[in-house]
Parts: sequence; C-alpha cells; structure tokens
Amino acid sequence: MTPKKYKYSNGEVTIVWKPKLCIHSGRCVRGLPEVFTAKEKPWITPEGSTTEKIVAKVKRCPSRALSYFMNNDEPTTE
Repeated sequence: MTPKKYKYSNGEVTIVWKPKLCIHSGRCVRGLPEVFTAKEKPWITPEGSTTEKIVAKVKRCPSRALSYFMNNDEPTTE
C-alpha cells in the first residue's frame, strides 16, 4: 500500500506532505505561520507566502514529511 500524501500548490511550487513521516516538531508552523497553520483545514495554504520562503522552510523539515517540487518541473502527460 502506498503511503498517503497530500499536495498543496500556489501555482509556482507544490508542497507535498506525507503525514506518516511527520514527527510534529512544529518548525513549519512556528517558522512560516502564514502558510502552515496546525489548527486550520487545510493546514497548508501556500498562497500565504512567497515561493522562496516556502522552499526554504520545507528544506528544513527534520522528518522530511514535507517536500516540494516546482510546478514547471513536474512531468506532464499529453
């Protein structure tokens, strides 16, 4: 069975969250609360900040539950 993952995009970057890997350190919520809000649904709203800030914060996720890809890099199917 493939682990669950969720995707959230601001049009430029897509954040991928794998809840099974998350250790709930709270670094994302404390570091970029305009994007990561633990008590909201959805809890990730990438429209709240710049792509550069999102990428920098996601790269600091200690569990690697958060990852990202640039939307231009995603393979497309025609």
